[in-house]
Amino acid sequence: MTLGMLMSDKKITIFVSALEPSANVHLRNLKKYLPANCELVGVCDSDLGHAIFTPNDFSIMGFIDVLKKIFFLKKAMKILSIESIKCDYVLLMDSSSFNLRLAKLIREKDSKTNKEKKINIMYYILPQVWAWKPWRAKVIESLCDKLACIWKFELHYYTHKARYVGAPLLDIYTQNDICQNYKDSKIFVFMPGSRASEIKRLMGEYRILIDSIKANYSWAKLRIIIPTKFQNTQKMELYGDLSDFEICYNTKDGLRDAHFAFVCAGTATLEAALMQIPFVLVYRARWLDYIIARSFVRLNFVGLANIIYQAMQMSQDSSIKKAGLGSDFLHEELIQNDCTAAKMLESYKHFDYQKYFANAKKLRAYLEHGSAENVAKWLLETP
Repeated sequence: MTLGMLMSDKKITIFVSALEPSANVHLRNLKKYLPANCELVGVCDSDLGHAIFTPNDFSIMGFIDVLKKIFFLKKAMKILSIESIKCDYVLLMDSSSFNLRLAKLIREKDSKTNKEKKINIMYYILPQVWAWKPWRAKVIESLCDKLACIWKFELHYYTHKARYVGAPLLDIYTQNDICQNYKDSKIFVFMPGSRASEIKRLMGEYRILIDSIKANYSWAKLRIIIPTKFQNTQKMELYGDLSDFEICYNTKDGLRDAHFAFVCAGTATLEAALMQIPFVLVYRARWLDYIIARSFVRLNFVGLANIIYQAMQMSQDSSIKKAGLGSDFLHEELIQNDCTAAKMLESYKHFDYQKYFANAKKLRAYLEHGSAENVAKWLLETP
């Protein structure tokens, strides 16, 4: 598509499948770089475009929840595949278990149309083939036209179509967001997760931990980060009494100027590291979900900050065969039986600040830059 066409009044429709709230945060940044005549259609927050479904429709935690919603997922996939081939471009984001199946269905339906030009599919925030099922890389390449890698080490798994576009979190967490005064801060931050089942399992231990913090550090202030989707709900049912907490509904605002944070898993660990907030990862899943996940994902660490940290070291240490399998770490992880109030407090007391801050700076430099602008440009490029 030429620049003239992009700047014209002709509407360009981009089908998006962004099932996760986090994907919609990155989609919001990407949209800033799209021409005004582009319209988003598909699964997204309702204020971003024409939302056939929203992320709330796909809120699922663990394998058991998937079984409960299997009929809805099949119906949604059928509807979305039909709508996708009416659009000019397709953008899939994260959620590989759904989006890879959707990509296959889109290809099948698109091949049956009489259009002269077949639809172009980009995958942004790719499936984690580096964590499990590396053979999926060939499947992804066969289904998609453009693979936007957000981690440099992902490029190793693809033979063509892949390009490092940058880390999307660097579009959000700039140098200005780096914490400068953790020593002077009195704020302990608690992140119990984004799903009801996660929250219920962690809040009990958090309550015990808070009693210990109050007993040992009379100066402490407490802050809790709650997902925006729970903002207008009966929070007492999930969190209990929140009168001791300052409540934040945004991760970035919640982590700002923190003294120390207790972070529930995943991407949030990288967000904390980019802000250089001292923290420990804490996570407790349903045992069945945990056992199934561990049988597939054979990594020594689960925190994204630790995985990226090890990827950064791979070029210097030949013993690390892939990210997530090394022994060194940026931050401690307390998983399942280790996820107790007592061990959380010990992690705080014995935190290695010198090592953490030195390597958090290196991690940011390794990631280089954000990805939104690069993805927006590449998405609309003629193959």
